[in-house]
Amino acid sequence: MADARPRIAFLGTGLMGAPMARRLLGAGFPVTVWNRDVAKAQPLAADGAEVAQSAGDAARDASVVITMLTNGDAVAQVLFASGVAEALEPGAVVVDMSSIPPPVAREHSKRLGQHGLAHIDAPVSGGVVGAQAGTLAIMAGGEAADIDELAAVFAPMGRLTHVGPSGSGQLAKLGNQQIVAITIAAIAEAMLMIEAGGGSPEAFRNAIRGGFAESRILELHGQRMVSRDFKPGGSSNNQLKDLNAVLATAENLGLTLPLTEAVREEFAEFIADGGGEVDHSGLLLHLEKLNAREKGK
Repeated sequence: MADARPRIAFLGTGLMGAPMARRLLGAGFPVTVWNRDVAKAQPLAADGAEVAQSAGDAARDASVVITMLTNGDAVAQVLFASGVAEALEPGAVVVDMSSIPPPVAREHSKRLGQHGLAHIDAPVSGGVVGAQAGTLAIMAGGEAADIDELAAVFAPMGRLTHVGPSGSGQLAKLGNQQIVAITIAAIAEAMLMIEAGGGSPEAFRNAIRGGFAESRILELHGQRMVSRDFKPGGSSNNQLKDLNAVLATAENLGLTLPLTEAVREEFAEFIADGGGEVDHSGLLLHLEKLNAREKGK
């Protein structure tokens, strides 16, 4: 990209999007931000962002658009019904960092290509902490040349890996979310067993740190379970959305994923019982309630 500091439109400044946009601003990029709820975009003005009143206005004059939105429908609405695709000049690049199904990402890429626009699907892992620190794992699908050209844009937000062609970034994110969900469930069950047997969950977590069970999930979500701090970084609603997408993808590929199916059912029950906006580590609460009911029979 000839201009080392391309103008960026960042669309979606929620829990993850706001700190990601802040990282870009801190690296010196000119950034225009938009969010459906303007109150979530306005604080970024203090960091140097321009705040647009519409997604189309934000995209005008941008050479890079980054979307960080709730789901595939929201991304399609913003890109194709809110004037973003029409506002961009041919040659601009849309980087979708939302987590959406791979076939939807490929369809968006195809539709944007009809406007002369490049598309990269680049979902992330690392949560709000990673977004704030600029240490996100970024999984990119698309043309290698397009991804290489934006290396300087990705760098302030985290570590970039080109996984493969269009849709591959989203496929990698689904695999990531499988591992996260199943590991959260495993840690929650172990915590429950330790406490039921008279042990200390905190001491248990400390004892196994550094062994074969060590993981970023044990470090962060295990601590959430010990502290019983289930304020959402990643909501259980979003975790269920991802697990549903994993199982839909598995069905299309002719695969059976029994662990994923079992954990998906536990999250579905937790959400049906009101846990949708609880952090996904709060699955522990569901397991505690489930076992309390079983004991009461």
